[in-house]
Amino acid sequence: MLKQRTILVLFTTIFACASACAQYVWVDEHGNKQFSDTPPPASVSKNRILKSKNITESNADTADKSVSGKATDTAAQKTDSIASRNEDYNKRRAEQAEKDKKAADALQAANDKSKNCERVKSYQNLLESGARMTTTDKNGERSYMTDEQRARELADAKKASAGC
Repeated sequence: MLKQRTILVLFTTIFACASACAQYVWVDEHGNKQFSDTPPPASVSKNRILKSKNITESNADTADKSVSGKATDTAAQKTDSIASRNEDYNKRRAEQAEKDKKAADALQAANDKSKNCERVKSYQNLLESGARMTTTDKNGERSYMTDEQRARELADAKKASAGC
């Protein structure tokens, strides 16, 4: 009993697949592809039939090329409009990303300038306080700042803080 059902299902599947293979594809007068399991109407010329029981795939390619220029132009316009819209979208997205990056860079630069101004003013206040300050030379030895060095450092700090 099980074998009979299996064979029945197998034959049903084979016949269903065979009928699905017998589909027709043609281009109508508006340039749209039509798909059907029944033959196209008699008004459709043979060069517009892309697939039928009698036309092979190579014939379908030549038939597709022989379709009127109107259908090709319509498809090209649709493709161009979608492609141009996609291109415009990508362009706007890139411009927005560039603007966001510039804004982030400007904010970072403003924060850096603010921190540097605070450091310069703090150093200037330290120099003006008169407290003893040390410097380290290239050999790593510490020495106390002279009055001339302090005056030069204070002048440099004032120049730097003028831009704040």
